[in-house]
Amino acid sequence: MFSVFVPSESSLKKAIVGDLAAVPEHAVWIDLFNPTAAEDKAVERLSGIAIPTREDMQEIEISSRLYIENGARYMTATLMCHSDTDMPRTTAVTFILGDHRLVTVRYDQPKPFALVEAKLARSCTPGITGEMVLMELVDAVIDRCADILERCGAEIDQVSHDIFEPESERHGHAKQYSQILISIGRKGDLTSKVRESLVSIGRVVAFLSAVVEGVKWSKDMREQLKTMQRDVVSLTDHASYLSSKITFVLDAMLGVVNLEQNNIIKLFSVMAVVLMPPTLIASIYGMNFKMMPELEWAHGYPMALVLMLIAAIVPYWIFKWKKWL
Repeated sequence: MFSVFVPSESSLKKAIVGDLAAVPEHAVWIDLFNPTAAEDKAVERLSGIAIPTREDMQEIEISSRLYIENGARYMTATLMCHSDTDMPRTTAVTFILGDHRLVTVRYDQPKPFALVEAKLARSCTPGITGEMVLMELVDAVIDRCADILERCGAEIDQVSHDIFEPESERHGHAKQYSQILISIGRKGDLTSKVRESLVSIGRVVAFLSAVVEGVKWSKDMREQLKTMQRDVVSLTDHASYLSSKITFVLDAMLGVVNLEQNNIIKLFSVMAVVLMPPTLIASIYGMNFKMMPELEWAHGYPMALVLMLIAAIVPYWIFKWKKWL
């Protein structure tokens, strides 16, 4: 399936086309979503450019992702998808710019595409070209990454608060450490995917800045490219900072879990030491020997109980005095 966007006064009209013959010559953006081989060949005949296959788009070499062929500029970037769910993922999207027309090839639905479609459907610059649409898409991708990082940073702060909350707000051992660990893992995965997307889109922006020197782009578009480069660098640094913070929070969480486990083991150890003397006394006086003077005492049983109680209290008091508890 592919969509065609045609300028109309101050907006961009979208049409889902099934027949390539119906594609207007002045279309500025052709969006191929999960295209078939027949649709690829049809667009190739219309635009005179080769459409990369899905396997080609998944190549990780720079030379396979950013190149010029037959006057058209090919740029493949890794974009975020489903970042609002528990299973975010990345997808490869190819931007092909040639003869002032933009062709995009994708196999998923990154949110920036829907945002740009809605924006250009409301209003767009008169005489819009494929280059302008590409700039809108790249700018939307960068803004989307910034929004995800902001949300992720706020959620990491909340997780940090849950770990380091005041002692008065804790509820014994009822804290759901497993849920906190899962949340930290998800934030780390999301941050790494956003950073991968930023690095990828940063290469696209750098590639555009390099090839724009030989193209008659407006001054505003050149300045926009420079702004995008600065934004990508700052967001990449922020993603690296969040990754370091997540690592710190994870280490702190594991440290808290170890402390809780040590406290439990310490409690069992103290109880064992406290109960050893009473157990020894009970064992002695539980022996059935005939010649035991204490068996004839009238107050032998109460005395044994008091002796066991003292033998339990004295080790506990010594532990408290030594500040081992």
